[in-house]
Parts: sequence; structure tokens; C-alpha cells
Amino acid sequence: MIFASLAGKPLYGLYYAIPFLPYRTLRDHMTDLPLGDNVLSILIIAVIIGALLHGKRLPKSKLYWIWLIFGVYLYVSMWYGAMIGNAPLPIFFSQITVATWKSYMLLPLVFVATGLVVEDRKAVRTIILITAFSVLIIDRSSLMDSMSRSWGQFDESKRDGGPLGFAGSNGLAAFLAQSSMFFWGFGQFLTRRKAKLLCYSLVGLTLFATMYTFSRESYLTIIICTLMLGILKDRKLILVILIFLLTWQTLVPVAVTERVKMTTNSSGQLDASAQERVELWTNAKEVILSDPILGTGYASYQLNAHAAGLRDTHNWYVKVMVETGLVGMALALAMLQQLLSLAYRLFRKGIDPLYRGLGLGLLIMVLASIVLNFFGDRWTFLEVNGIYWVLAGVSTRAIYLAQTVSSPEPIQTDSRNQAKQYLAY
Repeated sequence: MIFASLAGKPLYGLYYAIPFLPYRTLRDHMTDLPLGDNVLSILIIAVIIGALLHGKRLPKSKLYWIWLIFGVYLYVSMWYGAMIGNAPLPIFFSQITVATWKSYMLLPLVFVATGLVVEDRKAVRTIILITAFSVLIIDRSSLMDSMSRSWGQFDESKRDGGPLGFAGSNGLAAFLAQSSMFFWGFGQFLTRRKAKLLCYSLVGLTLFATMYTFSRESYLTIIICTLMLGILKDRKLILVILIFLLTWQTLVPVAVTERVKMTTNSSGQLDASAQERVELWTNAKEVILSDPILGTGYASYQLNAHAAGLRDTHNWYVKVMVETGLVGMALALAMLQQLLSLAYRLFRKGIDPLYRGLGLGLLIMVLASIVLNFFGDRWTFLEVNGIYWVLAGVSTRAIYLAQTVSSPEPIQTDSRNQAKQYLAY
């Protein structure tokens, strides 16, 4: 596929890469081979080079420029961290800070590769289908792992990252929550009964798999995003959520109920996990105040043990502020704003149901990501967000394709006539 991408078929290279993005344990089988650790990176770079060699260009989007500025700033931030004594000089890829940056930068490369090679409606539809297949195989692997254990009672030792590997159980839960929300939103615009049934079956299976990750942050995210989906598209979902909140303890397994109630103990105090996060954030606040503009240097927080011996802030926004300061936070928020804007424009202004479904699905997926990142770093892992950026890249092209659809006659303002006229065209 690397050679095929360079020889003029970069779209096929992207198709092939998509299922490998979240499936870390599958990629791990390649690590004993020459360049096995980097084979996915090489494939994505080959897709980009192959696309550029054959005259393909990116659609216009501020997101590409924000990613470029952000990536350069993060590398400069590592040098700043080294200069103030918080990290080693970022020279060799073997250094943990440079390795962290290199791994993170694969996400914008996936985004760029997708934007370059997706050029028509057929490619948009195919990528969504491959994404659905990728989510399905993650669901299968995750559920086979979960169902092999006894869950009569909750036990923290039984949780792991499953097919996502070192992303951890919360990373797996984040991927599943985001994916279920995307396809729930996308399915709202499917018109064929069979396609709608298959899409909602995937949503149901993914939600079921999410339940057995025992991630409280993912439970909360699903509730919030379902309410937002109800506000934006299907009002009945608001009632469904209200009924669920009143009856959830009778519907979910006992182990899930135990997990949710573990947030506080019988005395009303925070459990150990929640208390550790409060201590981390309190410590992080002091660090932020010591250098609020530039921070301590990208990827420097992991180099030292903090509260309870932890090396992560368990909140992506806090992590961005600690390591990259207000400058990094401004870029991160600009990226989120552009993602929301892109998805909302595609959802509201599109005529083609495929593009509108893509827009609504991405909008809910971005909202899920925003919520999830309050509870940990669910942003920088390729396994969690690789497909997220594939769909974002597809959307940057889809918004362009939606705008270039023209009708031989002026389009009427009535939405029903507008849709009929588009289909006739």
C-alpha cells in the first residue's frame, strides 16, 4: 500500500490505514519486523507524498494552518522547556519528549492525508463505511475481552485498554463514546430503512461495549451528547434521557451501578481516584501561575512524579495550560472552535443528506471529545483520535463539495422543494 500510494493510488493507502489507527494491538504484531514501529507513519507520509506528486491539493480550511502553527509551537515549546531546565534538549527521537511530539504529530498528518485524497462524494461515503467497519471490529474485540470476565461485582483490576492497548480503559471508553455519538448523529439523515437499521445497530453495540468499560466520564459524555442531539435534531431523545436518569439503576448491570456510586464513599468524601485528580489540579494551578504565558515546555509534565506519584494531569486542558501556557491554550481552543464551526456549517447548510449526516455526526463527536478531555488526555492518542481526524479531514472536503453543487435553476427557499430540486438535479 505504501508503493501503491506513491504510484498514484494514495486514496487506497488511506482506506487501508483507517482500521489500523485505533487497533493498537493489531499493529503491535508488526513491531518485531524492520521499521515495524513506524510502518503506519510511513504509510500516512506515503499517502501525502503520493497525493502531492499527482497534483492533489488541500481544500481551504483554517484548521490546516492552525495545526501547522500548533505543531511548530509545540516543538519550540520543548526547546523552551529545555532552556529553563524542565526537560532535555529535544534533539533525538529516542528522547521521551521528542517521541511524544512525534507521536502526536501523526494526528495532523492523518488529517492532511485525508483532506488531500478525498475528492468526491463516493470517497466520502466509502470512508464512512470503512470507519463503521473499524468501529465494529473494535466493538467485537472489546466485548470479547469484557465478556470473558465475571462482572457480578466491579473490580478495577479487570479494566484495560483492550484493542487500543496502552491508551488504557478510559482511552478505549473515549473512543467508543465518540464513535457511538458520531454514528448516532450520522444515522439521523439516512433514508433507507436497511441502512438506518444497520447504523443504529452499530450505535447500540458500541454503547453496550462502552458500558462495560466502566468509565464514568464516558457515561456522562453520552448523556450530555444525547441531550444535545435531542436539541439539534430529535426532540424525543430528551424524553428518553430524562426517563433513563430516573430508572438507570434498574436497567444497567450491578457492576455498573457500583462503579458510578464509587465517586464518593459512604461518608460523602471523594474516592481515591477522584481525590487524586483534585490534588493534581491543585498542584497544576500553582505551576500554571508560575509561568502562565509559555508554560513549562511541551511534554515536560510526564518527566516528574506529582500528586500520588502520577505523571499526567488527568485533564487535557490543564495539561495544555501547564506545558504550553496561554499561547498553547489559545491555539487549542481555536482548533476546537474551527472544528465546531466546520461541522455545524456542514450540518445546517448542506443539501445532500450524506453531508448533513456527516456534519451532525462530527458536531456531536467534537462535543464528546470536549467533555471527555475534562477527565484526562483523550486528545493526543492516535488510537483514540485517529479516526476523529479522518472524519474531520473528510468534512473539510465535504463542505467544499457541498458548496460546489449547483442547480440549473435558482434554488427555492422552501426546504422540501429545495430537497426535491436537488434530487431531480
